[in-house]
Amino acid sequence: MAALNRKKIPKQVIELFDRYVENNVRHLNKKDAVHMLMAEFGLEEEQAGVMFESFDKDKNGQMSIWEFEQFYACMGTHAQDIVSKFKALDKDGSGKLEVEEATAGLKEIKTATGRGLVDKEIEFFIKTTAGDDGVIDLGQFTNLLHRLKLYNAPAPK
Repeated sequence: MAALNRKKIPKQVIELFDRYVENNVRHLNKKDAVHMLMAEFGLEEEQAGVMFESFDKDKNGQMSIWEFEQFYACMGTHAQDIVSKFKALDKDGSGKLEVEEATAGLKEIKTATGRGLVDKEIEFFIKTTAGDDGVIDLGQFTNLLHRLKLYNAPAPK
């Protein structure tokens, strides 16, 4: 069964994750996961913490190989591009995108097919992306860009 599951995860994802695990346990505690995200993706500690919280789907304080795969599928090797875009949109420097900032940013973004989003799409994406507080953090923004198919991890070799 483990061999079957292993084939579903791209090899480069497993190899990267395995550099940080001990005794073949495919979970990283928050400290180790944040360290990995900083070292491998060039994230600042606060950004890595936000990403950990966003992708720790079961909220158990650990990042599993499956959760890391989701992070990698969304961010891939584009971490710095995504962070730069997020910071450029975060006009007030709060670390979160308010509705106005997100709306303005999404009006500038082109989809993978090269077209701009219409107002109804922008409203839908903000509504389905924002947290309970009505703002979008870096992790949610990363998921949004992935949903828009703007950034995809490289295809497995």
